Amino acid sequence: MKRRSFLATGGALTVLFASGCSLPVIPKRPVATIEDASAWIRYSNGHYDLFLPRAEIGQNISTALKQIACEELDIDWDDLQLRLPTTNHIQRVRATVGSESIKDFALPLAQACATLREELAAGKLVGELVARDIPANELRTFGGAASAGLTKEKRYVGSTPKLEQAEAIVRGLPLYASDIRLSDMAFGRVLRAPASSELRSSPRAWDAAAARRIKGFIGIVEDPLFEQGRSLGLGVLAATPGALDRISEALAVRWDVEGSFDQSTVNIAIDIDRRLAGGALSHEVYGDSLDPVAEWDVDLRIDVPVAAHLAMEPRVAVAQFTGAKALQLWAGTQDAFYARDVLSKRLALSPEDVSVQAMRVGGAFGGKTICTVELEAAVLARAAKQPVKVQWTRAQEMHCGFHRPASSHRIRVSLRDGAIDQWWHAFASGHIIFTNAGFPPWLQNLADFVGDMGVARGADLPYQARLRRVEFDQVRLPILTGPWRGLGAGPNHLAKESAIDECAVLLKQDPLQFRLRHLKDPRLIRVLQQTAEAAAWSEAPAAAKAHNVRSGRGIACGAYKESGYAAVVAEVQVDATGRVHVTSLICSHDCGLVINPDQVKAQCEGNLIWGMGMVLTDELPIDVRMVGASNFDRALMPRMTAIPRLQTHLVEDDSPPGGAGETVIVAAAGAIANAIRHATGVRVGRFPVVAENLKMHSA
Repeated sequence: MKRRSFLATGGALTVLFASGCSLPVIPKRPVATIEDASAWIRYSNGHYDLFLPRAEIGQNISTALKQIACEELDIDWDDLQLRLPTTNHIQRVRATVGSESIKDFALPLAQACATLREELAAGKLVGELVARDIPANELRTFGGAASAGLTKEKRYVGSTPKLEQAEAIVRGLPLYASDIRLSDMAFGRVLRAPASSELRSSPRAWDAAAARRIKGFIGIVEDPLFEQGRSLGLGVLAATPGALDRISEALAVRWDVEGSFDQSTVNIAIDIDRRLAGGALSHEVYGDSLDPVAEWDVDLRIDVPVAAHLAMEPRVAVAQFTGAKALQLWAGTQDAFYARDVLSKRLALSPEDVSVQAMRVGGAFGGKTICTVELEAAVLARAAKQPVKVQWTRAQEMHCGFHRPASSHRIRVSLRDGAIDQWWHAFASGHIIFTNAGFPPWLQNLADFVGDMGVARGADLPYQARLRRVEFDQVRLPILTGPWRGLGAGPNHLAKESAIDECAVLLKQDPLQFRLRHLKDPRLIRVLQQTAEAAAWSEAPAAAKAHNVRSGRGIACGAYKESGYAAVVAEVQVDATGRVHVTSLICSHDCGLVINPDQVKAQCEGNLIWGMGMVLTDELPIDVRMVGASNFDRALMPRMTAIPRLQTHLVEDDSPPGGAGETVIVAAAGAIANAIRHATGVRVGRFPVVAENLKMHSA
């Protein structure tokens, strides 16, 4: 049966709109200013409102910024109401990414709140204020607490007050976009071909008559705006979420798909040795000319596969048109303003007519920075002329979202007189900041001239070396890749810290002392020493008590974006079958001024588990034409039963606040990999660890 004959019997809502654009919308990254901050805090008749300028994605930034506000306003905790804003409430802020929220937003918020406190004290109770550029050392948050007579016991900064929204989460109150219920709301889904959106695909035919027979069927929507990458989807509307599954199955959509690929395609594309055989790579972090006849003492190949974000909440959005053009949208997004920009442009609406209500996000990790489900919901709501909720299924998260790109590393080191002489790190990776989920090939090719700094993040070398060469290629992969937990910092540090450890092994030097002899950064040295002391590094690690179980201990360190420093000591046991059990993770973290110690520790612990995932579980299989996983059974993560003793030490420091959300991942994976090396004598070259490879080397 032809596609058109299906439609003739289907009674579908067929809506065609011109896309109206060919250029993608580029996210804007404005710097947070004190002028912007003036709108974040408001006062009326004794009540204060804080309009949160960052997305609450589980890092509890709402609690930390409220601590700053209460500190500067000198008010009780319950006198301030936290509000998640719409894009009409505050000026544009950049996406909540990169562990920047405290680092870049604490100062302007403190200045705005201090200005408000002073004006209220002077008797000004109405009108708009412009925050004053108060020096940091005069603000209570950053050092002015003593002069204000605030003792540690009376301060919010440095304390652990009750978490914002914690009680609401426990009680199941509506916080997330999936909690939104509107009168006459329909439920929508955009079906796509079982193929990566890097391949051109479109619906060829479907059984609309069968779909109409399903209870709850509302309509089928065709619209060119359902094109995501090269994948053109088909929209369906239903009265209930359950009906969506039945309708989707009844439609039995047949798809046209052009091209194909599989796992080997990705492996070949990033194979670092194949790329080095072709000469120098495209981009440099360090460009020293190395000795052409150097003999390399350490020569490592490290491969890191594609990995999913694994957020618990699949992305969701609710769209409602009020009047002819005004669009209201509720979404759990890391960048509400980018969503507004995309909706405005793609739907030919003015930005003022689009209001995006920020909602609490149930996990993001960099994966909810683009506009996907938001556009699908808006297009369906426009077609249906009623509110529509769209929530991706778990399978859609795996198949249609972007992921950590695979990367391939070659690190060669020459040693002289017990020290690093030449360092050569070459690597290839899929794109991260220049994600193919948002950049068409022609634009990505242009952007490639400047290099994707997300790919290069963490590839700098804090260790002293006479000559350094770090170069990389960025490769458009056939699956979608983009930002993921620290961008390239995790894989790059894992490769780097593995090579440093191997240098120490080769020289028969203590890996802690080897690092300390090559480091110059005092903050990195401090966290390394503090971690070693906490882990009793100078003492021999405890031997495994069980028969045929080998124990090992590893150490690693690193800096994230020059504002956060971390070191980790890991202890592992490897049984006779090659299974790795992480038994202890101890870390020190220096992110400067700490607003909420408990929450910084919580983020450190999350990073430690991410490190376990990188070494032991993270891998997203790639089948023919698409990501192979549809749920957690093929996209594994560490289980609760595998979590070891975690110990986190925060460095007491009054340095300006830095990033905390992603720092510890730079050291966690390397420490675990080095502990495995210590336990088994095997340097893992491909992650995640395969037990069989360790079994082969069992004693």
